[in-house]
Amino acid sequence: MTQYRWSIVALLFFATTINYLDRQVISLLKEDYLDKQFGWTEQDYANIVIAFQIAYAIGLLLAGGIIDRVGTKIGYAASIVLWSIAAILHGFVGNTAGFIAVRGFLGVSEAGNFPAAIKTVAEWFPKKERALATGIFNTGSNIGAVFAPLMVPVIAVMFSWEMAFILTGAVGFVWLFFWWAMYRKPETHPKVNAAELAHINSDEAEVANAQSDEKPFRWFRLLRFRQTWAFVIGKLLTDPIWWFYLFWLPSFLKNEYGLTKTQLSLPLATVYLLAAIGSVMGGWLSGYFIERKGIAPFYARRRTLLIFAFFALPVLFSQALGSLNMWLAIFIIGIATAGHQGFSANIFTTVSDMFPKKAVASVTGIGGMAGAIGGILIASLAGLLFDHYKALGSIQTGYYIMFVVCSLAYLMAWLIMRALTPRFERIEI
Repeated sequence: MTQYRWSIVALLFFATTINYLDRQVISLLKEDYLDKQFGWTEQDYANIVIAFQIAYAIGLLLAGGIIDRVGTKIGYAASIVLWSIAAILHGFVGNTAGFIAVRGFLGVSEAGNFPAAIKTVAEWFPKKERALATGIFNTGSNIGAVFAPLMVPVIAVMFSWEMAFILTGAVGFVWLFFWWAMYRKPETHPKVNAAELAHINSDEAEVANAQSDEKPFRWFRLLRFRQTWAFVIGKLLTDPIWWFYLFWLPSFLKNEYGLTKTQLSLPLATVYLLAAIGSVMGGWLSGYFIERKGIAPFYARRRTLLIFAFFALPVLFSQALGSLNMWLAIFIIGIATAGHQGFSANIFTTVSDMFPKKAVASVTGIGGMAGAIGGILIASLAGLLFDHYKALGSIQTGYYIMFVVCSLAYLMAWLIMRALTPRFERIEI
């Protein structure tokens, strides 16, 4: 059997790496460059983050349906071209309003990444391998976050903050060349032999529904299913936590420990490296339950989601233990981000477990939109809290409140999802 499906995962991994590299640049330049040049308050920065999130939410709502119609090859290519242009444009902005505009452009264009990637995994992998494949490509969100603090401060110091946006944004065009050359559907790919194709299509239920997968459907029908709402609420409650870490962790490290510029590189890289390990482990663990323990895929995902929900709880103690040693706080936050990514690898895969392939990108987009709305709410909360407590001279209290929210979100999401989908039911559209 050929193994070309793993080459496809490699493409998804690098696209996701670029996706997160581009979106994190602003948080690394905020404290030492952008705040000083543009005089931003915490609420100004929150407004810029919110602009990204609103556009991202709208983009996800549209992107899933578009990708289900035009296919992953064209849809993914268009998305990365547009978001690379948006990332480069940050280097030419001269005021706060300009940043709000280009962040909106980046948000709406970056929205194509996850619907396209999840749909690609559904097309290229049987259910028992999907969580692992998702976990692997989803580590790109962590590796992008690892490379960003290693690259961005160095580029800014050597050249300028403008060049940090321009050079990182240009990377997407390199990926586009490989995607266009390498990607086909497995049924028509010359590097996929009959044995691998049979392995990809080994799920009996999906093979039986192959014909119905070709029939078009009305997007709004997806909102009738409890399974859609279980995914939507799971994303609404947990995605914002990742956004919070991504956009405010550098500021936390500066306010708590006085870290600036290149001093941020190693702590942030450590946090996101732990997150990457969590992503792969989350995908592997549900596969272990399926293959070694004989648990049905849906219930294996549920068990794995609960395990990784507990990883988030220790972040409650990160500040207290961090007062003894900064690296204790770094490690605890890293465990929490690992929990998020292990949770994320499995919640994404529940979509392809329950829905036919033709609807996977659409459902993923709806859930992603909910997660982006949650990101808007958490950015607003963070901006208000941090400005309020900064004025009182106790910004650490604001961070503690946010860490309480971060610690409890996953268990709450798991309980609601469990109530909405107490047993496995495959949706027919």
